[in-house]
Amino acid sequence: MITFTIITCTFNAQSVAKRTFRSVLRQTYRGVEHLIIDGASTDDTLAMVRNYQYANDKERTGHIIKVTSEKDQGLYFAMNKGLQQAQNDYIVFLNAGDTFPSGDTLDRISLSVGEREDLPGVLYGDTDIVDNDGNFLRHRRLCPPEHLSWRSFKWGMLVCHQSFYALTKIARDIPYNTNYHYSADVDWCIRIMQECEKEGLKLRNVHGVVTHYLAEGLTTKNHKASLKERFRVMKKHYGLLITLWVHLCFAFRAFYKH
Repeated sequence: MITFTIITCTFNAQSVAKRTFRSVLRQTYRGVEHLIIDGASTDDTLAMVRNYQYANDKERTGHIIKVTSEKDQGLYFAMNKGLQQAQNDYIVFLNAGDTFPSGDTLDRISLSVGEREDLPGVLYGDTDIVDNDGNFLRHRRLCPPEHLSWRSFKWGMLVCHQSFYALTKIARDIPYNTNYHYSADVDWCIRIMQECEKEGLKLRNVHGVVTHYLAEGLTTKNHKASLKERFRVMKKHYGLLITLWVHLCFAFRAFYKH
């Protein structure tokens, strides 16, 4: 049986954290480690964490919950802290406010893995966008391809970060680049896939929605700055000419759409 480490980074997240904790709590899969990396919240986030730990013990889920709460320098610093603490086979980042679609999501993902002697480097799936009340808004516009590689991301982040499960033994040695403020997740996913290619590891589509993503995340609130930074990330990995050509294609597509 493979195991999962879920990492949730929080800072004053009382308005959205409860739904994420409840979502992990109802996972029927037992091989779960949940790392909560808190940035020294001053609201009721930590009280919610304690309630979540109590409920987890009471329901005997078999999940392990570990909490760190201390000041940090931002989201990607917190994510790097989680990477170093992870103990299980696969890592996934589930932000405060994001949820699993159903109680058997991790069960379904685990069924796609196959033999332990041949673990894929990445497991990935689809994403639905939800509102603050958890209501379905739309399917994510970018859909994961059947055959994914690091080159695929030149067309955008085809797999949502929260739907990207990386093999821990690889991910732990590839920290987020904290020089980026909005797009370190894009850069990280590309570097993970590049390493998988070097080591001959598969990237496997699990064929299903594996995340409900809360609209109005960090990059959505800082859309223009995020786009500029993402251009820098793409230029770094794919070169200036390809990046310009791809963005020209995006512009033509948007023009003809309207």
